[in-house]
Amino acid sequence: MDNCNRQWLLIRRPHGVSVPADFEYVETERPSFDNLAPGELVLRNLAFLCAPTMRNWMDPPSNSLYPSLVLGAPVMAPAASVVVASNRPNMPVGTRVTGFTSWQDYQRVGSEHLATPIPDGVDTEHAMGVLGLNSLTAYFGLLRVGRPVAGDTVVVSGAAGSTGSVAAQIAKIKGCRVIGVAGGEKKCNWLLSDLKLDGVIDYKKDPLEERLRELCPQGVNVFFDNVGGPILQAVVENMARKGRIVLCGQIDGYNNSVPIPGPTNMMRLIYGSITMQGFLQADYADQVPAALQEIQSWLASGKLRCRVDARLGFLQIPETFACIFDGRNHGTLLAIVDT
Repeated sequence: MDNCNRQWLLIRRPHGVSVPADFEYVETERPSFDNLAPGELVLRNLAFLCAPTMRNWMDPPSNSLYPSLVLGAPVMAPAASVVVASNRPNMPVGTRVTGFTSWQDYQRVGSEHLATPIPDGVDTEHAMGVLGLNSLTAYFGLLRVGRPVAGDTVVVSGAAGSTGSVAAQIAKIKGCRVIGVAGGEKKCNWLLSDLKLDGVIDYKKDPLEERLRELCPQGVNVFFDNVGGPILQAVVENMARKGRIVLCGQIDGYNNSVPIPGPTNMMRLIYGSITMQGFLQADYADQVPAALQEIQSWLASGKLRCRVDARLGFLQIPETFACIFDGRNHGTLLAIVDT
């Protein structure tokens, strides 16, 4: 295995939820460790984040601004890696990093490739989980876009997921009243008993608009939306004046061949002076160190909790990835590379 580089290639565009047949497993020779250009690294991948937005990248190019993966190439993914060869100052062999690589054992990257060192004492799962991309997305989306203040009513869809659960907990830390929307009794009970949210809505069985009116009689001040679709529409109908809608994800439509419809009652947004804004974690890249410091302080004090669902096995990566769309994962879903 020392000279073998296992890869998962995207060989066709998925229709609906991705299936193993959309990918092809191949074995190639690992990249050379020799004659690296200035700034080049060879990375050995340790773990991949299974992020719902990756399903968007598998679609053909469009005007939606997200990248479109090349057919026949390894699948791009957020990853934790270790440097196994280096010609980059201050990044010696053995340095663990996070960044974007692809579904393969080894990857040779150029000087322009962003690789962020993992601090000493932080294990790989924490670096990809509570200190990783999803938590930072929750942090910036809620605090920079949603801008909650103490006493606000905050609703989070996908609240039992990796990003949503962190957004909900940060809203509680900031003194807000928080309602989580999730699917299934087990997830809803976890939000109430473990995260101590103020209320939950089970979208699989509860009438959305009716429950929102019951739980948010003064309207919703901040909506952190991971789902879109009917849940977004129901919350729009129950927004308070000058409310803020944070568009983090639209998982309800990631597996559709056409975009899902947006909200229809746009006059409510106008007359309610309501804002609706999308964002990317990368928009706040310069603020990441300060954000991580605050997140770590909440972890140390017990105010913030994070679940990691780590699945071992390179050969199982496509099956592991599919779990993010059918509710079989619990928390941040990681595919751990067996070496």
